[in-house]
Parts: sequence; C-alpha cells; structure tokens
Amino acid sequence: MDHTELHSNISQVKSRISSAASTANRVAGDIRLIAVSKTKPVEDVRAAFHAGISDFGENYVTEAVDKCIQCSDLHITWHFLGQLQSNKTRQVAEHFDWIHSVDRLKIAQRLNAQRPAERAPLKVCIQMNIPFEASKSGVISSDGLLELATAVHNFDRLDLRGIMAIPAPCSELSRQREQFGRIAGLLKTEGLPVEMTELSMGMSADMEAAIAEGSTMVRIGTDIFGARYT
Repeated sequence: MDHTELHSNISQVKSRISSAASTANRVAGDIRLIAVSKTKPVEDVRAAFHAGISDFGENYVTEAVDKCIQCSDLHITWHFLGQLQSNKTRQVAEHFDWIHSVDRLKIAQRLNAQRPAERAPLKVCIQMNIPFEASKSGVISSDGLLELATAVHNFDRLDLRGIMAIPAPCSELSRQREQFGRIAGLLKTEGLPVEMTELSMGMSADMEAAIAEGSTMVRIGTDIFGARYT
C-alpha cells in the first residue's frame, strides 16, 4: 500500500488508543499495539516498523516465517495469532516471541519441547472461546482455563502471560463491553497458578470497548494495512 497512507493510518490508530485509554482512565503506554500483517508484503511490514510499530501479528505459519527471516535485521516482536496445527509448532517455537492461540495441551507440549534453548521462553496467551462459538477454537470454560494454565505454567520453555479471545462481532458498544468484561473476568479465576496480566482482545472495529474493559494488547489489521489481500 502507499506508505504515506500507512503512516497516516498508524497515526490515527494510535490516536484512537490514546483517546480510549484516557476515557478509561488508563495509560496509553500500557496498551500494546500489534499490527496484524497477515497476507501483507514484507515491504509493508518494513514501512510500518519505520513508522513506529515494533509488534507484528501473523496467522499463517509459512508466510509468517518467511517474514520473520526477511525482517531479521529489524528489532521486531513477532506474535503468532492463528490456529496452530501440531505439525507446525516447531516453526512457531523457533521464530516467534509470543503465541496468543494456545488452546490445548498437545500444542503447549510441542511448543515447550521445540523452543530453542538459546531463546527466552515463549510467551503464551491461552485462547478462550467465550461466549462459545462452534466455528472458533479456544477453551470454553474457567475450569478448562485452570487446567491448561496449570499445565503451561509447569513447562520451563513457556512463559504464561494471559488470555486471548475474539468475541462475537457486534456493533453496539455496550454489548461489546459486556463480552470483553466477561473475558477479562477470567483472569480472576480462582486457583490460577500465576497472576496473568495480559489481555489480548480488541480489533479494528471494537478496540475502544476492549480498552475500556482492560485490554493490554489490541490486534489491528484493517485500520493499519487496509483490506486483506486474497
């Protein structure tokens, strides 16, 4: 995309984050902006980086690893956001700093075993599917969260940090906040093995509601890079 437009988009998104944080009596610097660059070319990633973005999110493993390699000269923090098949865990374990989509024990076991010793432990968010939607992946109950969180916490190559969720799309602010508030409440689940402080929730259409309910990481694609390529 035109890089002047890209710079303008990033500025507008940062302004929205600052405004939403102010409204919620929060500090904008406590909210990490993740630019979702899936299907976008490396040139756009580089341009966004030079416009002040340091966190990038990807959903497709092969495409993502290519970008990680081609941008290895940049100080980028890479976040894997998509559903992960067990036969591709090694690539994520080797190339990413964060994974937001751990939804079952088998994936966590493989990531832990395959994380290179020379790298810091892989930061993990557990994906929740609340309210439940059959088309989405994720843990569907607080009991399931407790069970998986306990397992992840006991792995030495994984660093349990929080939860991620994609609630049902909704245009009404009060309904958006209701869903995000329910998700945020899961961090208070009794018996969790460690205090989890990260909430990965909020995208282009609902980031204000997510920030109002405590999101610490918003995942923005369309409002930065424009419509997704197919």
